[in-house]
Amino acid sequence: MKTPDRLGSWLPEFLLLAALWGSSFLFMRLSTTEFGPLPTAGVRVAIAAIFLLPLVIARKQLPTLGQHWRKIFFLGTINSGLPFAFFAYALLSLSTGLTSLINATVPLFGALVAWVWLKDRPQGLRVLGLIIGFVGVAMLAWGKASFKPNASGYSSALGILACFAACLCYGLAASFTRRHLVGINALVVATGSQVGATLALLLPTIWLWPAQTPSLQAWVSVLVVGIFCTAIAYVLFFRLIEKLGAATSLTVTFLIPVFANIYGMVFLDESITAWMLMCAPVILLGTALSLGLFATAPKHKPAPT
Repeated sequence: MKTPDRLGSWLPEFLLLAALWGSSFLFMRLSTTEFGPLPTAGVRVAIAAIFLLPLVIARKQLPTLGQHWRKIFFLGTINSGLPFAFFAYALLSLSTGLTSLINATVPLFGALVAWVWLKDRPQGLRVLGLIIGFVGVAMLAWGKASFKPNASGYSSALGILACFAACLCYGLAASFTRRHLVGINALVVATGSQVGATLALLLPTIWLWPAQTPSLQAWVSVLVVGIFCTAIAYVLFFRLIEKLGAATSLTVTFLIPVFANIYGMVFLDESITAWMLMCAPVILLGTALSLGLFATAPKHKPAPT
């Protein structure tokens, strides 16, 4: 793991990334109610791809993208296209705060997929973390799930299942990246994945395009989530990985629900329930343990003389 630079060199970007990703749930909610889940995801990734492609061209990385385009495009489908659509669907029945809290379990799903697929079996506290984290998720789902449709005709149970599907997609994407895309320029992977997601969602987006023209608010929301919460957020995330390493950068996961709940309360008049406050520490503790954040570094053994 990399040794973090001094606090002032990375903390502003770290907080900005958490704020951006936390706001993505707000702007997806404002978009999906008019665009629908698949068009929301399709426009989001298309905007991100348009924003990022000039950066790849300017850095003369197009040949790298051309060399690995099949794997990167597939990654985009499971790491952006599908999970963005799942979360957009979930937000038709769930609050932004609840959705962001379930999203915080992505490292749990990542560890589980790596265990099954890559045979990367967690040890010690990481196993305990998986158990605690999934118990917390089960508690949260049990307290919120209902198949009774809301005023718009969507049920919270299906919304929670959609969140789980999105988290599973992220877990699969992480293991796929470790297996097939290690060593490839991060900006190339980020950009190519958005292009791949755009192509994967192109036909569903056209087919399910809303009959009624979305409002200016919906268009502004999807532009913000595409440019700021996706394209710029990716650039920030990879900059943090360079400064802090991947494991430390992933701790941004813990701040995202904080920002998402604040935005939900301020702009959508959402409330944080007592049950969410009970489940959140359980989920976040399990996630922290599964990431190995409390593991002690091995002692350095002197070289034999």
